[in-house]
Amino acid sequence: MNTEDVRAKSPDELKEELTKLKKEQFNLRFQQATNQLENTARVRQVRKDIARIKTVLAEKSKAQTGAA
Repeated sequence: MNTEDVRAKSPDELKEELTKLKKEQFNLRFQQATNQLENTARVRQVRKDIARIKTVLAEKSKAQTGAA
């Protein structure tokens, strides 16, 4: 997921995607704790996607309150 894709989505879609990624992050941590995690790079990728979505949500929120 790149920044252009994230910026193109609405805040509701971003919140939905954030929830999905947080669930995936939980499952990945659980797999890692039980030594069942195969793709260790996915943990970092999910973490960065979560941060990217949170950043864009904050920017959209700030832009919306600044315009009002």
